[in-house]
Amino acid sequence: MESASLTSLGNPFPCTSQSPRCRCPSEPKKIRLACRRRASSAKAACGLSRRRAVSGMVVLGAAASCIDPLALPMPAQAAMQEPDVIRYRKLGSGVILEDVVEGEGPEARGGDLVQFNYVCRRANGYFVHSTVDQFSGESKPVTLPLGGEEMIEGLKDVLIGMKVGGKRRALIPPEVGYISETLKPIPEEFGPRRSLLSHAKEPLVFEVQLLKVM
Repeated sequence: MESASLTSLGNPFPCTSQSPRCRCPSEPKKIRLACRRRASSAKAACGLSRRRAVSGMVVLGAAASCIDPLALPMPAQAAMQEPDVIRYRKLGSGVILEDVVEGEGPEARGGDLVQFNYVCRRANGYFVHSTVDQFSGESKPVTLPLGGEEMIEGLKDVLIGMKVGGKRRALIPPEVGYISETLKPIPEEFGPRRSLLSHAKEPLVFEVQLLKVM
C-alpha cells in the first residue's frame, strides 16, 4: 500500500494525543483517584486502538505485497474486477493459455511456417531467454514450421489458432516441453542454451507474439 493512500485515510490512530490528566488538586482524594483511574483506562484504550490500527495496516500491507503490479497487466486487472470473465484456458495437453492481445492478421494453422518472438521464464518469474534484447530492443525472431517434430509440442499448441499481431502467455508443462535437447526454439549461444535446458524438467512460461504466417 502506498503511503499516499494511507495519508488520504486520515489519522488511523484516533488516540494520538495524550489523554488529559486530571488537574484537580483541590478536590478530595477519592475524586482525584477516580480521575486518575479514568485517565489510565483512556490511555489503555488508546494503546489498544493503536495496536489494532497497526495490525490492520500490517495485514493490508502483506496482502498488497503479494501482488506485483509489473506481473499484472491491465487485462488481468480487469479480470480481477470482472470475475465472470474467463481469461485462461487449459488445453488437453496441459498447457494453460492466456490471450493477452487478439491479433487481426491471418490465423496460424497446423503445418504453417510461422515467425514469432518469445520470452521464456521459469514459473517463478525468473528470466531464461528471449528473442528480444531487453536493453537495445533488437529482436531475432524465430521461424519454425507448425508441423513435424522440430518444435516443442506445447509451443505448437500456443501458436495454432493465433492471429498475426496477437500475443499469448502460456504455462507449458515439461511433458510437452523440452523432452529432447534437439527441440526448438532454443538459443544458439552456449550460456543461454545451457540455462534453458537446465530448467527443461519444470514448467516454463512463454510469452509469444506472432509476427508472420508464411
